[in-house]
Amino acid sequence: MRDDQVDGPELSARLAKTWGTEKGLIGALSTVDHKIIGRRYIITAIIFLFLGGLSAVAMRLQLAQPESKLISPDLYNQLFTMHGTTMMFLFGVPIGEAFAVYLVPLMVGARNIAFPRLNAFSYYVYLFGGIMIWVAFMLNIGPDTGWFSYVPLAGPEFSPGKRVDFWAQMITFTEVAGIAVAISVIVTVFKMRAPGMTLDRIPLFVWAELVNSFVIVFALPAVVTASAMLILDRLVGTHFFNPAEGGDALLYQHLFWFFGHPEVYIIFLPATGWVSAIVVTFARRQAFGYIALVLSLIATGFLSFGLWVHHMFTTGLPQLGASFFTASSMLIAIPNGIQIFCWIATLWDGRPVFRTPLLFVIGFFFIFVAGGLSGIMLASVPLDTQVHDTFFVVAHFHYVLIGGNVFPLLGAIYYWFPKFAGRMMSERLGKWHFWLAFIGFNVTFFPMHITGLMGMPRRVYTYLPEMGWGSLNLISTIGAVLFFASFVLFLYNIISSARRGPVAEPNPWNAGTLEWAAASPPLPQNFDRVPVVTNREPLWANRDSLPVVAGLSVENREQIVSTITHGRADLRESSPEPSIWPFLTAVATTITFVGSIFTPWAVVWGSIPLALALIGWFWPKTSTEDER
Repeated sequence: MRDDQVDGPELSARLAKTWGTEKGLIGALSTVDHKIIGRRYIITAIIFLFLGGLSAVAMRLQLAQPESKLISPDLYNQLFTMHGTTMMFLFGVPIGEAFAVYLVPLMVGARNIAFPRLNAFSYYVYLFGGIMIWVAFMLNIGPDTGWFSYVPLAGPEFSPGKRVDFWAQMITFTEVAGIAVAISVIVTVFKMRAPGMTLDRIPLFVWAELVNSFVIVFALPAVVTASAMLILDRLVGTHFFNPAEGGDALLYQHLFWFFGHPEVYIIFLPATGWVSAIVVTFARRQAFGYIALVLSLIATGFLSFGLWVHHMFTTGLPQLGASFFTASSMLIAIPNGIQIFCWIATLWDGRPVFRTPLLFVIGFFFIFVAGGLSGIMLASVPLDTQVHDTFFVVAHFHYVLIGGNVFPLLGAIYYWFPKFAGRMMSERLGKWHFWLAFIGFNVTFFPMHITGLMGMPRRVYTYLPEMGWGSLNLISTIGAVLFFASFVLFLYNIISSARRGPVAEPNPWNAGTLEWAAASPPLPQNFDRVPVVTNREPLWANRDSLPVVAGLSVENREQIVSTITHGRADLRESSPEPSIWPFLTAVATTITFVGSIFTPWAVVWGSIPLALALIGWFWPKTSTEDER
């Protein structure tokens, strides 16, 4: 039966049954619903955000006074490493992809994400990798060589034991998950858009996630290669990074930072999508300079691969090469600046409504621009040489990443919470949260610019009273406690609003993009009938009712596959049914990766259950559907 042969509540109920998830544990582990997987991704990433924040507060308490003995040096090194590792690999990258998993299919008018089983597999691999590294930390075998694990410190000679091995394998977990999601997002955007959604009608959030996914696909293999070579040096006896045996320690830095600087933009690019969605909605007008914003996103993604050496200005590289990377580091400020001016122009020419999501976006403007200005300073070789590895760099880094990701993220959660939970968050608590976070952040990190210029090195466990850093460090610690308290208030707002917040209307913000055409929270099928797009803001152009496509199956999971450029309906495609095999494949992958930390033979023996799980995953099904 086709959806043009039934209508109303009956159509909705039958589609919900077709696209729904079975109840019980097996059903939960087998689901391929992008909304369920995306919600799990978001919640897990936020849990890691709080764990990383707790480790940061512990470090700040240790540094609040000179010669403090609150935390042992060994624990401090582990906390320092776990904080950076968690924030970069377990929160920063996954949270952007988490929003893509949940929202991109809704925003392009699809009923599910492309390759939904691969998407489900990616979540379990990410979850198991995060659990592994934090269990290692709790057992006092957490990594202690920094979130970048430079050699030779991270090599077998200076870091015996298994601490660095756990770190290296965690990298493998998270990067496998990240690449899997990126591929799903790219195919969803290119081939599963609603009819009529041409390239110049794609929402800016979707453009940001598309560019971000391409950056992930090209950047993440570099860090996987670096971590694989590191673990081979440690466990197998190779000498990739051992200069005494013909290796090169700087090779590790090149591989790591070829990923590491694009990673800054992997964290930042989704935030540009959140900001664009919020600014357009609350300015009550279409984005100023849509084409300029899209081209700026593409330019940012492209240029991000040409900056990595500015992390290595003090390693003795040739001056001509350093000059090239100075120019590249300054050049990337141009597309970022264009985006800022387009957002400001959109607000300036609109009728802004100052609700909590927009407050966090305005906070982002101030903090991110300040971080960008100090980034331009660090692009200069002479200045970078002076402040490299000082707290000035710590301040810059956090102004860019917290200002460029966390503040937009908080605005995005307040903005899309009605879509996730069907309820509104408290505006009063939201405003308190914003001001506490904004003040706490600046009190924490602005003094670090000064301590850095005074010569305080980063990654130190303690310092002497006569250095004169005590007062500023105490101020930073007070700010860190305030900043963390704002997240406690945020958590309370989420929990209380999810339980008893006001029930949200389908489109509480009067937004223009397609996700608000679905119920809040969305039904398993997203849309009873696939919408047709005639405008960049389809809900503003069709306020009464959206045009729709009919003719898809009600009993089978059918989706429309569209052409890349013009978004014309091309053919009908079957979407895979729920399956337990992605979960079992993730379990087999985890056994193989964790076992290889202790013996290389685990790769051999672990390939057996992994192969069996993959066979079960891809075994042809006796069904008329195209099972992938």
